[in-house]
Amino acid sequence: MIAFGPVPSRRLGRSLGINNIPPKVCTYSCVYCQVGRTNQLQIKRQAFYDPEDILKEVKEKVQKTAETGEAIDYLTFVPDGEPTLDIFLGSEIALLKPLSIKIAVITNSSLIWRQDVREDLLKADWVSLKVDAIEEETWRKINRPHGDLKLNAIMNEMLEFAETYRGELVTESMFVKGLNDSDSQIKGIADFLTRLKPAAAYLAIPTRPPAEKWVEPPNEEIFNRAYHIINEKLERVEYLIGYEGNNFAFTGNVEEDLLNVTAVHPMREEAVQKLLAKANAGWPVVQQLIAENRLVKIEYEGKRFFVRKFSKTG
Repeated sequence: MIAFGPVPSRRLGRSLGINNIPPKVCTYSCVYCQVGRTNQLQIKRQAFYDPEDILKEVKEKVQKTAETGEAIDYLTFVPDGEPTLDIFLGSEIALLKPLSIKIAVITNSSLIWRQDVREDLLKADWVSLKVDAIEEETWRKINRPHGDLKLNAIMNEMLEFAETYRGELVTESMFVKGLNDSDSQIKGIADFLTRLKPAAAYLAIPTRPPAEKWVEPPNEEIFNRAYHIINEKLERVEYLIGYEGNNFAFTGNVEEDLLNVTAVHPMREEAVQKLLAKANAGWPVVQQLIAENRLVKIEYEGKRFFVRKFSKTG
C-alpha cells in the first residue's frame, strides 16, 4: 500500500501518508526505529515505484476521503525508509501539486548534501529535518548511518538548505537514554538549531517498540530539561511523544485537557491552576492524575512543572 490514511497528526492536521520506499530501505539504521532494523542500508538513489502509480493511488484516496466528507491538510511522504532515496521524489511532488493539497516530506536529512535532493525538497510545502546529534561519535551510535555518510557535510548542507527554502521548515530530535541526553549533547543540538532557525523544533522519545531492545527514553526530568535548554534558543519547541490527540482545544474535560497540553510541552504550576479555575475544578484533579501515574511533577530551576507521563516502549 503506497497511500494510507488520512491519519491525525499534531504537526500536519489530517495527513494522507505516501509510502514511497519499500521496507526497510534506508540510509540509517536508527537504534530506536519503530519499523525495525534496516534490511538494505544504502545511499544511492533509485526508482522504487512508478510516479504515475503513486499519483493514481493518492488520487483515489483523496477522492474516497472527499466522499466521506473528511478533509486532508497534507500529502505526506513518510515511508518505511528514507524518502529521499526515491530518485523520482521531485517528479512525484510535481505530479501531486495539481491536487491543490500541501505536500510534506519527513526526512532524516542524510542525503541533503546532494544537490538533486535539495532541489526535490525545495518543491515541498513543509519539510522536517532530523537532528538527533551534532557529534560524529554520538550520531554513529544512535543513527548508525551508511559508512560513506559524513555528519559535517550533512549539517553544512542543512544550513544551506534552510537559507534557500521558502516553505515551512521544522526539525525533529529523538532522545535516547544514555546516548544524546546529556546537557552537553542537548546544548550542542540547541546551538545548531539556533543557526538552522526552524519554524518549530519537535522533541521526541521512543514510545513504540524500538529496533534494539536496550533502547529506553530518558526520564521525564531529563526530557523536561532538554525542552527548557532548547526553548531558551528557539521560539517554538514542542514535545512529540506519540500522542496525537486534541492537544490545543479545551474540551470541557479538564483531565483530558491537562494531559493534552502536557503532551505538547511542560506546564508551569500557575498555568495548571489557571486551567483548573477556567474549568471550575480544584487541585485534587492534578493529585489524582499523579496518583494514576498519568502526570508527573518536576522541579526545574526553582519552578514546578507538570508533564504527561511517558508511555513505555516495551
